[in-house]
Amino acid sequence: MTQITHESALNNFFHQVNYALTNFHEHGLKATSFNNIIIGGLGGSGIGGRIAKNYLADKISLPIEVYSDYTLPAYASNKSLIILSSYSGLTEETLAMYDKARSIGATIVCITSGGTLLDLAKENNIPYYIVEGGYQPRMALGFSLSYNLLILGELFGLEVKSELQSLKALYDNSAAEQARANDMLEFFKNNLDNKFVIVADAVTEAIGIRFCQQIQENAKVEAFINVLPEANHNVFETYYGKLPTNFIFMNSQTNDRNIGRFGYLKELLENQGNKIYELTLNGGSISELYKTIHMNDWFSILLSNVKGADNMSVPNISGLKSFLLRMNASN
Repeated sequence: MTQITHESALNNFFHQVNYALTNFHEHGLKATSFNNIIIGGLGGSGIGGRIAKNYLADKISLPIEVYSDYTLPAYASNKSLIILSSYSGLTEETLAMYDKARSIGATIVCITSGGTLLDLAKENNIPYYIVEGGYQPRMALGFSLSYNLLILGELFGLEVKSELQSLKALYDNSAAEQARANDMLEFFKNNLDNKFVIVADAVTEAIGIRFCQQIQENAKVEAFINVLPEANHNVFETYYGKLPTNFIFMNSQTNDRNIGRFGYLKELLENQGNKIYELTLNGGSISELYKTIHMNDWFSILLSNVKGADNMSVPNISGLKSFLLRMNASN
């Protein structure tokens, strides 16, 4: 199958959202049947769960945890709903979580394009949602995030379909997001060898993690996230002088105290010669989150092009996967 380029994926991003809307089917599960929800996945497959968790944090009555490991927390039980996402269906950590979930009698829902995870779901009559193939997993966020929102929306009786459908207008005319990505690149043009630090708040934390992942994988540049107010109690004490850092502030404007913290930190850093690019959101709605993700994804691609990085290739990750396969063969 021919791989879809990152640029074409972004230019046609609503296709992913619409695909999830079209192929979503009711799972019939109710929140009252569960004590907790665990979303399992790694990399581009796991971040959709993190964004959904953050979005729903103040809207639902059950705790959600996102796991990116070979196991599940000790509290996982037959009263847990476990949503497992693996684009390829071959992610070994996710398959290990599947085995653990089955062993404790948990309820499982899968999101995948195929592979072993799909085979297991079919074999064991487990609900699953199909993701279209041909993408790099990190560029298939529209599928996994939309499915996560739809699955959890039905579970808690929340209306998310209309909000997802309304995104068509955004992606039919996303020139503003691409222009903003170009503006951000121009802002840092003389400092592109610096690492990037995303300063976020609770609402933007997950999309900030996503932003770092995209800069790391696509542009091969170090990127890290600090989250307010916690970051004001530790990393704040390292901000002395001009730093080899490109700062990007992602402020949802949902908390007056954090708005004040962003302002104070900006003044402190700029007075010492540092540059800060501000990405200000108008709250944490689905449209604001998707819009910001789209802008940030474009930035990571533009940055990769300027840096001469191959954004379609991840040699270190591929090398690790080959190493792990050799480990399996030798055991």
